[in-house]
Amino acid sequence: MRLFGRKDADDGATGPDEAIAGFWAWWQETRPRLDSLVAAGEAEGLEDLLAPAAAAIHPGLVWEVAPGKEAAHSLVVTAAGDAELRSLAHRWAKAAPPPDLLWEFRPSRQANPRATELTLDVGGLEFALDKLTLGLRVPRNQPRVDVAAYHPIFADLDEDIRTEATLLALDWLLGEDDVARWLGEITAVAFEPIDAVAAAHLPAVVADVASGFGEEEWVLLEGQTAGGASLVATARYPLRPVDHPMLDQHIAITLPYAHRDENGLPAGDSLTALRDFEERLAARLLKLRDDALLAAHMSTEGHRVIHVYADPTSDAAIHAKELIVGWEEGKPRVDVSADPAWTAAAPFLT
Repeated sequence: MRLFGRKDADDGATGPDEAIAGFWAWWQETRPRLDSLVAAGEAEGLEDLLAPAAAAIHPGLVWEVAPGKEAAHSLVVTAAGDAELRSLAHRWAKAAPPPDLLWEFRPSRQANPRATELTLDVGGLEFALDKLTLGLRVPRNQPRVDVAAYHPIFADLDEDIRTEATLLALDWLLGEDDVARWLGEITAVAFEPIDAVAAAHLPAVVADVASGFGEEEWVLLEGQTAGGASLVATARYPLRPVDHPMLDQHIAITLPYAHRDENGLPAGDSLTALRDFEERLAARLLKLRDDALLAAHMSTEGHRVIHVYADPTSDAAIHAKELIVGWEEGKPRVDVSADPAWTAAAPFLT
């Protein structure tokens, strides 16, 4: 099993689709050897074969062989918290062969129901998860839990190593996607928090927080630009890239509007036209099902910017470009770019 499997990221010449196809061709050819190594428990042999194969997809990906949920073993190839690589890991898993009795394939670490029984070697010291304790804070009305993690060996480890060990432990306790979905600030501390609880309680605390955010809503946000102009925005809430890992294409639709109030915000006929445009856009995106999402829009100084995220293989960008043709209040624009980390929507992320 890989504990610290990431290499320094370095873009290669091979495109992601070709690299993924190459991995699965290699898997089919090498599978008999891999099966024999995993049956014999030869970790070093698996390392020698799987490490370069995973790195050929992208050097920033992390792999591990873990117990499977529906098969004996799970091959995990994960972004390990790197939002820029999450969609790549999911595309790797989507291209995988069907699972069988021996192997299944996952793009993120799954929660391990026996996590607290695990002990790892970290920096030459025993990292027993049953001795891990957590200080937990739930910010008011926020869909997240802030975590301060403590283990008796942490005082003897540097910050980077204890942080990486903490993140791995949280992935096993909660599942990697739920760590991204529900945990906020994560720190690994050298002194135990006063109100720390056993790490085994984390899933129950997160489940309680999650129960209050069962349905996605829209929130209205108000503020000012850097220049002091008024702005108003509406965004989905909660809004998190981990919930839509394949939507890594950002489509920004910019609509100038002619009718403004005293703060430069849309009013009158412009407000009606903007609402009509978004209704027509939402209707088109709905037909794409899970391949596109209207995430947020923001209005300020005579312009509304609508943020859409889509699977780049979908027709979402085509629909956006078709719809702006009928816009009559100035020259509209559609900008399309790759944005797997959703940096363009960062102000709206939960």
